[in-house]
Amino acid sequence: MHSLLLKKSPFPEVTMQEIVQQIKGKQVALKKFPFLLHNEIVFPPQLNLEQASSEKTALYKSESLHGNKFIDLTSGFGIDAYYLSQNFKDVTLIEQNTELLKIVEHNWTVLGKKAKFINTNLEDFLSENKDFFDVIYLDPARRDSNKNKVFLLEDLSPDILEIQDHLLSISNEVIIKLSPLIDLKYLISVVKQISRIDIIAVRNDVKEVVISLSNKNSGNIICHCVNLEVNESPFTFQFGEEENAHSEYTEPERFIYLPNNSILKCGIFNLISEKFNLEKLHPNTHIYTSDKMISNFPGRVLEMEVIDSKKIKKKEQFNIISKNYPLKPDEIKKKYGLKDGGEQYLIFTQSKKGKIILKSI
Repeated sequence: MHSLLLKKSPFPEVTMQEIVQQIKGKQVALKKFPFLLHNEIVFPPQLNLEQASSEKTALYKSESLHGNKFIDLTSGFGIDAYYLSQNFKDVTLIEQNTELLKIVEHNWTVLGKKAKFINTNLEDFLSENKDFFDVIYLDPARRDSNKNKVFLLEDLSPDILEIQDHLLSISNEVIIKLSPLIDLKYLISVVKQISRIDIIAVRNDVKEVVISLSNKNSGNIICHCVNLEVNESPFTFQFGEEENAHSEYTEPERFIYLPNNSILKCGIFNLISEKFNLEKLHPNTHIYTSDKMISNFPGRVLEMEVIDSKKIKKKEQFNIISKNYPLKPDEIKKKYGLKDGGEQYLIFTQSKKGKIILKSI
């Protein structure tokens, strides 16, 4: 790409920077939003591509949404809006970046999708708006004026805490996409009327925390944990269940269970034990075990045995996992002279009796 930028554009009306931007856009779209791989689609600068949701997460968020009027108050590149608005008759996109909104409007025309495109900032729109919407969606900016990442809700743009009452006065449901790093207990303590929280992971990497605010909230908060693009069952629970759950402990049995990261993000370590009738190895080791195979567990299930470290041979190949263990995977590889990858697993961890090593069978 860098070498291309040094060359002269073959088209007088298009700069080489613009050409490179489109090439990069297609490369990103290939993995992140393949539905945009059309000849006439225009891609925005790199930062807008990075900030956009993936097609997979947008599709997941759209599954239960329908109604008459939908609005995205911070549309960006419009990936979320494209999918979330599929089952709505009236669609509005708000975006303060003029050039970005022009790109989205062009792309939606190419794709045959209609909407109202309004070039303004969220605050001005809300101050003048007289309409009521079935669903409001927004993805607040998570960087300050110096481009540094921010996590507290009052530091986002817009300030969710400042506008939450206004949003609930013009819609029955407000959906907000937040950082995967946000603390759930903090979230629940400061945001009103949360009815649902979705923890969305893709291939075990937590990408989004999405909250739904509702005027019809019963007081119970339902949490959905999902790990997309892998063959794992989603897990749903009611926030607060963990407080009354407890775990039993045992030494490793035939099957070892490793919860996916959407589950670990929620901190429901005892609830998982109860719901699937599993025992834990140690209070601080979030690894579970059973002598039976449970197929709908939300994570990896491995058949394993405890081994002595002396049985580990140099140059053997393993996927190495370290949990509640003094050494990190790279340190373990160096110590035992192991190669990374392959089909087999080695887990370095602790049970209540002390440090143990588990090898897949």
